Parts: sequence; C-alpha cells; structure tokens
Amino acid sequence: MLERSRSSVPDRATAEPKIVHQDDHLFVVLKPPGLPTTSPDASEPCLVRWVKSQLPLHKAVHATSRLDGPVSGLVTFALTSPANQHLLEARRAGKYERTYLGITTRDVSFTDREWTWPISIDPSNRKRRIAGPGKGEREALTRCELAARSDCAALLRFKPATGRTHQIRVHAAKGGVPLFGDHAYGGDRRITLSGGSVVTARRVMLHCARVRFPKVTGDGLTELTAAPPADMTGVWVELGGDPCDLRVGL
Repeated sequence: MLERSRSSVPDRATAEPKIVHQDDHLFVVLKPPGLPTTSPDASEPCLVRWVKSQLPLHKAVHATSRLDGPVSGLVTFALTSPANQHLLEARRAGKYERTYLGITTRDVSFTDREWTWPISIDPSNRKRRIAGPGKGEREALTRCELAARSDCAALLRFKPATGRTHQIRVHAAKGGVPLFGDHAYGGDRRITLSGGSVVTARRVMLHCARVRFPKVTGDGLTELTAAPPADMTGVWVELGGDPCDLRVGL
C-alpha cells in the first residue's frame, strides 16, 4: 500500500550542461534538470545563453527542440541556417526521432499505447496545457511503451511524433500514468513504501535519452544517447528498480 502526498518545492539546476557532440553543423548538449532551455529574463541562467557562451564566434544558434525546465536530457542546436532547415524538414517528415524515459508510480496495465489527444491551452492557467479540444488546439501524437517494472513503479519509454508544449507530461497524465514528481499534472512528489521508507522526486522524472535524425551532410543517421542523471537513477533504485533498466530502456 502506498501513501501519496505532493509538494511544490521548486526545481533548480544542480549541474552544468555537458557537450555531447559538436561539429560544423550541430551542437548537442546534455541539459541538467532545473535549467530552462530559454528564458525571457536576461538575468536568469538558461541553456541557450550557456551554449552561446561556449560558441562566441557563432552569431546565432537554433534550438531544434526544447525541454521543460525540470526535464533533463539531450537538446540539439543547429549552428547554421541550412542545418536548422534540414532538421525542420526531418521533423516534418517524421525522421527526427526522440526517445524519453520517464518514471510513474501509478499502475501500468499496458505494454504500449498511442495517444493522439490534441494539446490545448489550459483556460485556468495559460502556462499549462490540457489534453483535448480548446484554445490554441494543436494535434499531437505520443507513443508510450512499458520499459520495466519495479514493485511500486514503472519505467516508461516515450516517443513523441510531435513537439507540443508539455506534450509527454499531459498525455501521460491523461493516459492515467502521470510522471513521478510532476505535481502540475497530477503526479506524486513522494510516496511511502510498504516498509515505511519515503521516496521523494524533487523534479519531474523525465529524461530525453536519445535523438536520431538524418545526417546534415552525407548519408546515414546521427544517433546520440545519454543515460538519465544520478538523481533519476537514484529514484528508480529507491523505488526497487534495477539501474540497468535505464540503459536497456534506450
């Protein structure tokens, strides 16, 4: 039996971004949790400003995808307009693939699902989104697979075909498997295990673990992977999961 409670402790970056790949066309970074991809506040740290500080000779960098502040994982930046256009076309053609790993503490009764609810603006809070028709409605598609189980949680693999704001988080909540730590969309922030120990998620347990897309020049694919950071690995282990699941889950 699990006792559930929620908390609103804010998330803050606890690590520096890490460069995963760099060439003449692309710059791929591992974003830590707590660091927003962009920010309108010039005094607030964000990933885009960090990337620009690493590439002072580049006049512009283009973030080809974005991760919510609490989410960790791979973010790809195009360093030239042709590279940016190449990745935009790959996304439109369904050839820009991203794989996320997420933890839920809810019962998972499926091995795979395909969610097609449109994503709309939440009328009660413009910063949030809802699954269903409404203002600003946009079509969305998320594929979800069961990657592993523990006694009290499940590791899910998400493959979004579109990139709407909060898409995976909203679809997971609508599908009955809100992400651990995602109190904004109904997820638990902590649970008490049957033995009495408490497991706390200090951020949304979601990580972009793989990106794959056609090479900017030449044939073949560019594929990059990054295992979840220590905080997410630690939570999965505390929940009874095997840390190897986070690699197999890729």
